[in-house]
Amino acid sequence: MITGANGLLGQKLCQQFFPSYQVIAIDLHPQSFIPSPDITYHSLDITNREKVISFVRFHHPDLIINAAAYTDVDGCEMHQKEVRLVNVEAVEALVEICRKLKIRLIHLSTDYIFDGENGPYAEDDPPHPVSYYGKTKLESEQAIRSSGIDFLLVRTNVLYGWGKKVKPNFLLWLLEKLSIGEKIGIVTDQFNNPTQADNLSACILEMAERNLTGTFHVGGGEYLSRYDFALRVADKFEFDKSLISPVQSVGLAQPAQRPHRGGLKIEKAQKFLKTKLLNVEEGLEQVKKELGLGS
Repeated sequence: MITGANGLLGQKLCQQFFPSYQVIAIDLHPQSFIPSPDITYHSLDITNREKVISFVRFHHPDLIINAAAYTDVDGCEMHQKEVRLVNVEAVEALVEICRKLKIRLIHLSTDYIFDGENGPYAEDDPPHPVSYYGKTKLESEQAIRSSGIDFLLVRTNVLYGWGKKVKPNFLLWLLEKLSIGEKIGIVTDQFNNPTQADNLSACILEMAERNLTGTFHVGGGEYLSRYDFALRVADKFEFDKSLISPVQSVGLAQPAQRPHRGGLKIEKAQKFLKTKLLNVEEGLEQVKKELGLGS
């Protein structure tokens, strides 16, 4: 069972698992956006505790992958009650039914549980979130860790890629702006290792099949600023780099504080996984081909 199935990662997970497994995809939308039409899709509000528990009890999956979350970092500051329902209480409901039915849970988390003072971060570095989004994601992790269930926590960062009707991720937003010749300012003081969505979903499939447990950081193979990533995107998609201007985070006046040196150390994943973690060039090349723009 895959929650958040209509999102970017959800779509990729459904496509990765579907050839070999019976997939039950759920999301809030009435209809499925998943490119594979044969996948069983159900509209389900994961904040409705009773319905979720009843649904899981009826279908009794072997594995639940929770890719659903309220991820609008600025929106999280302004809609804290709604955010908590999705990012914490819905996870607690999944944990409850997983414990009762002995179901394995894979949960997606984020580098935003760290403060960004000394990134990139390893799996055992102490968390210290600086935004409400980060706080709720950390709380969801803690609920899982203390539950006694069979779990895997996968933290990632700056997820990018193309999917059907997905919310604009950094890459898609950037491509849209550059394609119309709009000048944009991109921060030079926020660092991450951007993660290609197809690559992350392939890693999660391998982790699931190998029954890996605990916490893994899965990110891209290169650590760079948002500004430098944007320049690489412009290069790869042959847009005018002069449209991109360097700015500082403080000048954006964003409601939520961002970790400045965020990102994730990926040595553990590289050691355990056979799936290669893609660098920027490799990840963007895959997206370019998916968009029908490949060389």
